Amino acid sequence: MTAHPPFRKVLDGVATREEMFSLFNRHRDDAGVDPLCGSIYAAEWFEILESEYRFMLALLPPVFQRTGMFGLSEYKAGYVTSIFFSIRIHGRERWFCDLSDKRSPDAMRAAIAAYETGAVDSMTREEKLEAITNMTPVELRGIARILIPRPVGRTSRQTHDSH
Repeated sequence: MTAHPPFRKVLDGVATREEMFSLFNRHRDDAGVDPLCGSIYAAEWFEILESEYRFMLALLPPVFQRTGMFGLSEYKAGYVTSIFFSIRIHGRERWFCDLSDKRSPDAMRAAIAAYETGAVDSMTREEKLEAITNMTPVELRGIARILIPRPVGRTSRQTHDSH
């Protein structure tokens, strides 16, 4: 299993409803992952449309709800649940979903806002590759991992910062 930063964007762009549900289930076929611990899902986030935010709010009663955020009452695993955010960034309302520990939604909200108000293209190489992998059908993921070359002698941040 690879080490991930504390909070990581797992999809470049805005997820459709189909993509959102696919991202909720993306680790179910990963080998060597305990699906009940929830740690593999924790702190992954992606952007959604307002319609998906409202759909999820109406789907199940929230486990908690505050201004601009609510937690889904269905847990993914352990303490990990889907938390939905409405965040104003650069004067525009945007919506996000995070698979997070229900005890840390404020930290996740702050991390998303900080990430999204930074550079226009702020995903690291690993985050971009992970986003591509997330949208690749499960049966083709092994092939995609073999075909994507790794940069020699540079870290992902060095590769990212040089652009």
